[in-house]
Amino acid sequence: MSAPPRLALCIGDPAGIGPEIVLRALGNEACPKAEWVVYGPLSVLAERSRRFELPEVAAVAAATVDVPGRPVALGAVSAEGGRLAAAAVLAAAADAKAGRIQGMVTAPLHKESLRAAGHPWPGHTELLAAATGASDVAMMFVGGGLRVALLTIHCPLRSVPDAITRAETERIVRLVHRELPRLGAEGRRIAVCGVNPHAGENGLFGREDQEILKPAVEALDAEGIEVEGPLPADTVFVRTLQGEFDAVVAAYHDQGLIPVKLLAFGRAVNVTLGLPFVRTSVDHGTAFDIAAAGRADPGSLLAAMALAVELTSARAAAG
Repeated sequence: MSAPPRLALCIGDPAGIGPEIVLRALGNEACPKAEWVVYGPLSVLAERSRRFELPEVAAVAAATVDVPGRPVALGAVSAEGGRLAAAAVLAAAADAKAGRIQGMVTAPLHKESLRAAGHPWPGHTELLAAATGASDVAMMFVGGGLRVALLTIHCPLRSVPDAITRAETERIVRLVHRELPRLGAEGRRIAVCGVNPHAGENGLFGREDQEILKPAVEALDAEGIEVEGPLPADTVFVRTLQGEFDAVVAAYHDQGLIPVKLLAFGRAVNVTLGLPFVRTSVDHGTAFDIAAAGRADPGSLLAAMALAVELTSARAAAG
């Protein structure tokens, strides 16, 4: 039997529920077997342990990496919270690149706090791409029987059509095709969602589907990739659940995430494709509104930890 993987567990924004769910997950009997190395302000973890009567981090983690900083107010946006959250992820990424850990699981950060700290990244995906120099990355959500990658991520809805290009569509589909076996998929059948209602209805409801997505899909099909689209988004997820496809590429954030979260909220997992190491995360945000309540559910974090162990073990077995 191979040794359990050594994985980072980043606590996210210290003003949110991240520190709490990290402690709850590590102390849970369902915690996946791994050497968990916790990255973040140890003073925050100690305070949350006392506040909510949770296990001390040293008692439940294999090791810790302290990211010291000033105290932050619970449930509030702050530059310090954004700085600490980013610093923990960057430290874990550096250790992963150096081979000291094999992958990482992240609790949520807050995009406003990240921006207040002066960072340019809108989220973990972009942060980790910059930290690793990986240009070919994508965000995928796994849960409820679905694997959904996003063609565009954190951009305003009015800018989505301009952000969708043939080159980007082909890049994302190729990446999903390459990564699907590592995600346990039985096949590599990929559906591409149309951006407009009815996938544009042959140009009646917008030209993006016919002029951008269709040529991209045709080119990918000519390469031997099993892909269909653009398909109407209001039926493609049902077809996927019925077994027609192994993954869906959604045109924009909510188009892809609503079906996943409807089916598996609190159990879905965010996976970053294309990094040199495994990275998974929760399907929710910092929940500032309940950060002081002591009732955060670690379910999504436990699912992210379990998938990280599975994916890391699969990579190791594949060599």
